[in-house]
Amino acid sequence: MLHVAVAVIRDEQGRVLLSRRREGTHLAGLWEFPGGKVEPGESVGQALRREIHEETGLDVLAHRPLIGIRHHYPEKSVFLDTHLVMTWSGEAHGREGQEIAWCEMNALKEYALPEADKPILTALALPDRYAITPPVIESEERFLLELEKTLDEGIRLVQLRLLRDASVGPLAEKAMTLCECAGATLMVKDLELARRVGCGLHLRAADLMRLEERPLASGQLLAASCHSEEEAMQAERIGADFITLSPVLPTDSHPGAETLGWESLAEVVNRINLPVYALGGLGEKDLETAWSKGAQGVAAIRALWKSLT
Repeated sequence: MLHVAVAVIRDEQGRVLLSRRREGTHLAGLWEFPGGKVEPGESVGQALRREIHEETGLDVLAHRPLIGIRHHYPEKSVFLDTHLVMTWSGEAHGREGQEIAWCEMNALKEYALPEADKPILTALALPDRYAITPPVIESEERFLLELEKTLDEGIRLVQLRLLRDASVGPLAEKAMTLCECAGATLMVKDLELARRVGCGLHLRAADLMRLEERPLASGQLLAASCHSEEEAMQAERIGADFITLSPVLPTDSHPGAETLGWESLAEVVNRINLPVYALGGLGEKDLETAWSKGAQGVAAIRALWKSLT
């Protein structure tokens, strides 16, 4: 399998750098995230810096893992070791004669990309923190105030964890309005509610394992709670956009429960081409560790939900 270091580079306007494959090369004419082969004896970071400088003239100063993608073409198999470039210097130009373009985030899907590059779009669009609401609320007013506070802290992905009853629908609609105003995405755990409100759906593991196909339109995010490699692979099979994997560490809510640990999480992450949020006993302090294991970021209730108390 060809190991490729891939860079996602954004400018100050939030535009993303793409490079067009030249005639006579594999997948000629398609646009891709810049990068190249990791040579023997090179680290991924070394290869990333070398390839980006050779291809675009940019100097990569800081980067972190974003997502790893394994893809099998008829001609070859590739592992795209994709990193998000945090800081860089220089002026981009096609040093190898290739066309390059700075693309708006909302226009990326209009570019013809190789199949292997497409999961990068999902990872790039998702935030690094996924806040989960408490399972019980004291009042609607208090809940909405806490949601506003959570969104004000920069959270852009929220799961409404409440069990379905007559009051959840109206509450979800109000939560959806707050999320939309903040540029955030709301996830619920009921399919009909997701379809009616137009938000994302987060599947329970038991519901996930009963499905044979994606239950929601492609324009709405689909996530799943997973606790094993089998469940994670099922999520990928039905076309989920991302998963949570838990419990990574011990939690107060499930004392004594068996935990995955970071190494087992990394093993599962390496077997699927989906963004994975590490969940269970984690918070923002664990982001660096989660990234180092290939995860999209962390999901949490207590550590990310901003209570008024």
